[in-house]
Amino acid sequence: MASTAPLIRGYEVVIGIETHTQLSTHSKIFSGSATAFGAAPNTQASPVDLALPGTLPVMNRGAVERAIRFGLAVGAKVAPVSIFARKNYFYPDLPKGYQISQYETPVVQGGTVEFFVAGPSTGSGQSEKHVVHLTRAHLEEDAGKSLHEAYQGQTGIDLNRAGTPLLEIVTEPDMRSSREAVEYAKTLHRLVTWIGICDGNMQEGSFRCDANVSVRKPGTEYGTRREIKNLNSFKFMQQAIDYEVQWQIDLIEDGGTVRQATVLFDAASGETRAMRSKEDAHDYRYFPDPDLPPLVIDPAWVERVRAQMPELPAVMAARFERDYGLAVADAALMTQSKAVASYFEAAAAASAQPKLVANWIMGELSRRLHAQGLDIGASPVGAPALAALVARIGDGTISNSGARQVFDALWSGEGQAVNALIELKGLKQMGDSDELERIVDAVLAANAKSVEEYRAGKDKAFNALVGQAMKATKGKGNPAQVGELLKKKLAG
Repeated sequence: MASTAPLIRGYEVVIGIETHTQLSTHSKIFSGSATAFGAAPNTQASPVDLALPGTLPVMNRGAVERAIRFGLAVGAKVAPVSIFARKNYFYPDLPKGYQISQYETPVVQGGTVEFFVAGPSTGSGQSEKHVVHLTRAHLEEDAGKSLHEAYQGQTGIDLNRAGTPLLEIVTEPDMRSSREAVEYAKTLHRLVTWIGICDGNMQEGSFRCDANVSVRKPGTEYGTRREIKNLNSFKFMQQAIDYEVQWQIDLIEDGGTVRQATVLFDAASGETRAMRSKEDAHDYRYFPDPDLPPLVIDPAWVERVRAQMPELPAVMAARFERDYGLAVADAALMTQSKAVASYFEAAAAASAQPKLVANWIMGELSRRLHAQGLDIGASPVGAPALAALVARIGDGTISNSGARQVFDALWSGEGQAVNALIELKGLKQMGDSDELERIVDAVLAANAKSVEEYRAGKDKAFNALVGQAMKATKGKGNPAQVGELLKKKLAG
């Protein structure tokens, strides 16, 4: 779907994303070295990773299978034959002097990622569906890491990451705002963790994005792009793109020319700064790696992987819309992670009001989880307890205010079931219609002026009467029932 993002100072923003996804294998892509994070420097680097003479790479079958899984998840073509190439460049943490990657024939070709972006710049309003087309996803090895902070005036090299398996996912330049780019990245992050090919830990570098950003006047050719490297935070991604867009527009408006470059985002200053001039593909002198034969993927292997695929987020969201009556946006939120989806489905299956379950998950539960930095799997209020609470709201046993008090008690671990807490705290709403009718009659008799004002067309007077009636019931009256009784009496 074409973007409807507004122009910025008369310019259209054009964004493409390259994402380095660290695959969840226990060993590296071409060696048996471990990939665990946090080991002491250079303790997980084998002779193959160090590029010692006489060593040869051996393909990790698990890395290939994860690439197949991703290709199936995005509706891409999984190439029956793909080629590994040498990408030649020098950097201190690249022992071989080249990186083994894929160039002309990648393992995953094409595919799409769909997501929703909430209404214009305020983030409110109706959500709009967007589709980003993928160019490719290719397997490659990671480089090592340069350690600048640990040594005064020197740089250390840690080769533990060298050879870690990556799937680099490259989009077409389909995005037109930083908000679209962030929603794409969040959706991709959800997908790769959902299908189990990546742990998604951005702080550890398991999922990091490069944003190619350019600007142009509508209808003209693409402008010169600058690549913002190694964005490992959705917040920083939006800040970096927004700054870069304004910087490029300012430069053009001042008569300058944008030159292709690789830039870094400084989170402290909120600015991008040039790192080096941006290389083109021919600068890397790609050629097929003579140590690795073509990667051949049998169609039967693809079908075995397909048979083991989990229900994808988009498919599950559509099912939640159909089976539980959720709105599109709510279904998307209920499938933001496997843990959230499992929690919702467990609660919704035990409740007659799945929409109310979703509201409580998006509202009170999410607020408290966020405040305490908890994942939903660590929630003190389990899905069965939330389902029981929603059931008592739905049948009128307790009000929303009373439900929040019960939720407080559940969250703090008082150790009582929902029904017991309602009785213990005296939160049960008044169910005796005769008693409620007597209270309403008394309120009408004591508030003759409000009755006259309501009958004279002043709607605020009705709210005042409801308030008085709820006060008389000490908050135990059902507000809907009170309102209906008042209207009936006033009409009479």
